[in-house]
Amino acid sequence: MTLSRLMCALCMTATLATSFAGQAAEGKKWTTVRIGTEGAFRPFNFTKPDGTLDGYEIDLYKILCDSMKVTCEIVIQPFTGMIPALNAGKFDAIMSGMSATEKRREVIAFSLPYSNSGQTFAALKDSPLAKLPDTGVRFSLTKDEAGAIKELEKIKPLIAGKTIGVQTASIAANFLNHYLKGVVKVREYKTTEEHDLDLAAGRVDFIIASSTYLNGAREKSGNANMVLSGPSFIGGLLGSGSAIGLRKSDPELKQLFDEAILKAKQDGTLKRLGMKWFGQDITPL
Repeated sequence: MTLSRLMCALCMTATLATSFAGQAAEGKKWTTVRIGTEGAFRPFNFTKPDGTLDGYEIDLYKILCDSMKVTCEIVIQPFTGMIPALNAGKFDAIMSGMSATEKRREVIAFSLPYSNSGQTFAALKDSPLAKLPDTGVRFSLTKDEAGAIKELEKIKPLIAGKTIGVQTASIAANFLNHYLKGVVKVREYKTTEEHDLDLAAGRVDFIIASSTYLNGAREKSGNANMVLSGPSFIGGLLGSGSAIGLRKSDPELKQLFDEAILKAKQDGTLKRLGMKWFGQDITPL
């Protein structure tokens, strides 16, 4: 090989190396995003009689995807298998009322939160548990865990030995295991709708879920006798609010969602959707 040809080859190699390095630095370009949702967590996400999806997150994902300029596809997935399915590549993001907790952050990444409401209890109107103290008062497990624990000590004698329904693998289930283990009898369900049915039928004494979910559930047929009861709890092991779950290997997708959520927060979209679906502003602080 002549010297001129050798120099030319070296220049081409350097050019290709620079090109590949630039592509790697830019990261993956997303054009299609598959989103996993439960389709059974009204009013966040639910399946209508005609088989289509509706709810707060269904409205929101369309707005976020439009802002991100990507095509989004919805995949129905039972909540208990959400994180394994995400990491296995069944879909690219979780949007299913999932709270961003420290335990979950060990295995997946999260976007900025798009809603934040506390976990509280619900019982039937004629139940002794329908009038637990401090209904609607929020207690933070982050800012004042001691105060929250003191509040729990106040209600423990009233709920001791009672059977409570909760969704499996939820933050509410973690809350019960951590703060009320041995105080109440816990019965777990695959979906929140299932524990609603058992509450109405008298098979559990009360249930625990997010206040936004329970307010929506009360509007459903068969739940007319359901009332929210007792304090609500936020923060700590309950997480920083509902956020989009993502694989840790997809930082570019996280950035896209973060920017779209921030825009939706600043332009009032999150507030508007909160008022539409929950009758209250649940925009994270």
